[in-house]
Amino acid sequence: MLMPDRIIRLNTVLSRTGLSRSTIYRKIAEGTFPAQIRIRVNGAGWRESDINRWVAYPVAWRPEGERSDGR
Repeated sequence: MLMPDRIIRLNTVLSRTGLSRSTIYRKIAEGTFPAQIRIRVNGAGWRESDINRWVAYPVAWRPEGERSDGR
């Protein structure tokens, strides 16, 4: 049985990645870090699986379904 993907908040992302808050948001804008998902009006988080994929191989991370060769 598949486990549901957890939503993690910024403090957890900061501790798992070792990046600063400003670096995370800059990388999101560049498309080299997973974007947040809206979980309520004034709150957002990240899919844990996206962060785990980024931590495993940050240089090659691309959004799910996007190929690195541009096709």
